[in-house]
Amino acid sequence: MPVKVSVIVPVYNPGPYIEDCIASMLRQSLPTDEFEVIFVDDGSTDGTPAHLDTLAAEHPHIQVIHQANSGWSGKPRNVGIEASRGEYVMFVDNDDYLGDEALERMYEYGVANKADVIVGKMAGKGRPVPVELFRRNHPHATVENAPLIDSLTPHKMVRRAFLDRTGLRFPEGRRRLEDHVFVTEAYLRADNVSVLSDYVCYYHVKRDDASNAGFQRFDPVGYFKNLREALDVVERYTEPGPLRDRLLRRWLRVEIVERMSGRRLLHKPDDYRRQLFQEMRGVVLERFGPGVAGGLRPGQRIVAALIREDRYDDLVAYAEWESGVTPKAVPTGVEWRDGRLRVAFTAEYHRDGRALTFAADQAAAPADGAPRDLDEAAAWLGGAAVDGFGRASAHLILRDRASAASFFQKVDLTRERVPAEDGRVRLVLHGTATVDPADAAGGAPLHAGLWDAYVRVGLGGWTKDCRLGPAPRRDRPALPAGLVAGRVVLPYWTRSHDNFSLDVDRATRALGLGGLTPEDATVSGGRLLGLVLPLYVADRTDVVLRWSGAASGGPLQETGTLTPAEGDGALLQTALPLSAMRGAVWRPELCPAPRAATPRFLALPLALHVSRGGGVRLAGPPVPGPVRRLARTVRRMAGAARRRIGSTGDTRKA
Repeated sequence: MPVKVSVIVPVYNPGPYIEDCIASMLRQSLPTDEFEVIFVDDGSTDGTPAHLDTLAAEHPHIQVIHQANSGWSGKPRNVGIEASRGEYVMFVDNDDYLGDEALERMYEYGVANKADVIVGKMAGKGRPVPVELFRRNHPHATVENAPLIDSLTPHKMVRRAFLDRTGLRFPEGRRRLEDHVFVTEAYLRADNVSVLSDYVCYYHVKRDDASNAGFQRFDPVGYFKNLREALDVVERYTEPGPLRDRLLRRWLRVEIVERMSGRRLLHKPDDYRRQLFQEMRGVVLERFGPGVAGGLRPGQRIVAALIREDRYDDLVAYAEWESGVTPKAVPTGVEWRDGRLRVAFTAEYHRDGRALTFAADQAAAPADGAPRDLDEAAAWLGGAAVDGFGRASAHLILRDRASAASFFQKVDLTRERVPAEDGRVRLVLHGTATVDPADAAGGAPLHAGLWDAYVRVGLGGWTKDCRLGPAPRRDRPALPAGLVAGRVVLPYWTRSHDNFSLDVDRATRALGLGGLTPEDATVSGGRLLGLVLPLYVADRTDVVLRWSGAASGGPLQETGTLTPAEGDGALLQTALPLSAMRGAVWRPELCPAPRAATPRFLALPLALHVSRGGGVRLAGPPVPGPVRRLARTVRRMAGAARRRIGSTGDTRKA
């Protein structure tokens, strides 16, 4: 078979952090005769070279190239390109990994759209990744119609013929931002770029030891020299005007303004901040004209203007003030309706724990120059918030706690000006999000796991994320689990901070089934079991009930149905196979998705006593004896102690 994809992985002393990368290559859904993996060892001095040689000996589609250390990733990637045989090449870093279907999906998507470059959805595990770019699929993306320029890491799939036709390769040597130079030119010269957003293709991982190259302190002089090379690419392939300014704005915003803003600036030592400031100011004066900064948000324009005007002390003071500005989103209602979860919330910005208020008639900030002091800066930002309140936004994002994959949910939004003291107003957003578990993951069902809810609040000069919560504890109702699209979805409040999250196909005791009693069940006609469960179902749902008992022959299984009952409950009905159950005690388990590849059963805390004559008696769970009660108490106390000292592995805390 022709090789469809060549995966190129530059390697240098990754230690155990390469294992997830290797495992993901071995799990790919693309047949092994249709892709190859080329590890280019850049002079590693740990045990990695021998480990990779052993791996290649066991897997014919894997090869290893050894070379002397070149100092950075550019040369290993270029060596991999020359050795590749695939129609496309895919660049992966040795401490990251791919989704199991990434190569197959990206290749098919690229072929279908005749793409020279395919950008697969990314998830950042401890690392920032673009979010807006991956709201939806972009089969025909350009730097004009999509925020491609937000994604400049090399982790793309690129057509090999395109690389050969253009002669495009990575800059080599001990340097920074070689990926910016390569990817920017690829975007600007490609006939088509396709963005695949409905599947997480790439997991960008921060090492536990934070030793990733991108987290290391860099030399400001060399860094901004390399940054200028990326700006040169933009100027080489675009004409002066709005598009060029918008592209250049990415480097002003990300590499300069955001580094010199808020806590990110304040966490750096003062001497290093001053070095950065001087190098950044040189780039701002030399390369960014008025049209570049003019498109920044108001707060970002203030930072850029302070840098341009050489006002370092004022920049630090502004960072200290702005770092206290945070959004807060409070849930006001959660309910199941028509098979979907409706989550209502309010959102607004706070500073130092208090809701921000604004002068009702505050003028917007001027386009040029920096404010004289903090009071004027606050007034400018307030004016931008009031003036742009009609465009303010609040988006609900579900983020998988295990993988950090993020997906936007539909939100209906209203905006309210709430009177405050001294004639000022609060700017409050009221949102109602609709979460359909059947398609909430970018058009696909939510997979099993824990999903945390975030709200992205855009107002005036700020766009920031916060957790949805805390929920008020007083009179807070328990949230019923829903059985939707074959999955049990439990909305819940986290233990530590009362934030809103979803448990998908993980909860057992937390479903509230432990509150069932024999009085909740009936047996009619001698064999028809009816039981009201605290589960929401939108309509009739087929399930399987499995009975485990003392009789020989193993568990018994019967089909059943769940239908909506009063409130948020569901009536379970099933016919009992009494002829096979006589003279034993049986305990039921419910499978809500019998057609699943790996059916999952939930234990129901009831027992069914069937006499030899066929009589049926229902009972609750057995009462534990004194020793078992004592053991359970000790376990609960030990667990509570572990949680207090923060050593628990409880995944439901966040």
